[in-house]
Amino acid sequence: MRISEIKAIRKAKIPVENLFEGIKINEKTALGRAITLAESNNQNHRIAAQDLIERCLTIKSSSIRVGITGVPGVGKSTFIETLGKNLTVLGNKVAVLAVDPTSTKNKGSILGDKTRMQQLSLDPNAFIRPSPAGESLGGVAQKTKEAIIICEAAGYDIILVETVGVGQSEVAVHNMVDFFLVLKLSGAGDELQGIKRGILELADAVVINKADGNNITAANMAVKEFTRALHLNPAKENGWVTKVIACSAIENSGIQEIWTMITNYIKNNRESGYFDEHRNEQNKFWLIQTIENRLIENFYQDKAIQSELENQLKKVSQGRTSPFNAAEKLLNLAKKHTD
Repeated sequence: MRISEIKAIRKAKIPVENLFEGIKINEKTALGRAITLAESNNQNHRIAAQDLIERCLTIKSSSIRVGITGVPGVGKSTFIETLGKNLTVLGNKVAVLAVDPTSTKNKGSILGDKTRMQQLSLDPNAFIRPSPAGESLGGVAQKTKEAIIICEAAGYDIILVETVGVGQSEVAVHNMVDFFLVLKLSGAGDELQGIKRGILELADAVVINKADGNNITAANMAVKEFTRALHLNPAKENGWVTKVIACSAIENSGIQEIWTMITNYIKNNRESGYFDEHRNEQNKFWLIQTIENRLIENFYQDKAIQSELENQLKKVSQGRTSPFNAAEKLLNLAKKHTD
């Protein structure tokens, strides 16, 4: 969350109605402040953000949400910029919600995606919002779901969600997008070992990036290996079989084929009714996820819990009690506060 935007919200005390009106006309300043408001943990901001989200949901959207993940160095930012530029040329409005790694030591975040996507960031039909991943599930910012809704209300018809891709569970991003794409590199000697089976099961497509220069042969070989491996997985609920395709984001080759694959997938899902069914299931997931997040947040914000937690941590470290007994005492204390 940007300090300047937080100060602007506090200083201006912008009413939700004004933010909403700004969002509807795609005023990027209002859009940035709205997302900052949604990311805030301040109770007053949270209430205002909920009001804003409800207003945004009244605006019908036919957007396509695409999740993109892959290990650091696979070329996610270059791929997204190339794809984004191709889409805006076709007249689409593209929002990129890019999540930067957050340091586990000092909680700092680089937030450098606008620097890495210089051309796309200057495109009037594109909006890039880097956010710190923090400790949220799957390397995706906890409030990304709300950011998607806000961007859709602003008229963005394609939402690209980039995840950190450093080994966390990708369930969170899979449950907020319509198409889940995994980027891989070839020639690293770990084509099949370097990707978790769980992510392969979630992927709607595996894209071998950097298929250019001397790497073309290795990329084609990786496509064959992944295709053989994916045949071992059962077909998805909608009958889709995960596709494998090579591309070069730098040379802009294979990008249009990837987008054609995605749009065909979306078209088939809309015609079959699976598209709406899948989004409804995602909303149920986020209902449960929000309850769990809020319960955890309330637990650790309780002053009595904070005090007793320090006490129990000390006892556990000294071997005077077990972690399980300490947890039981803390949970019982929380229960007393809610009774």
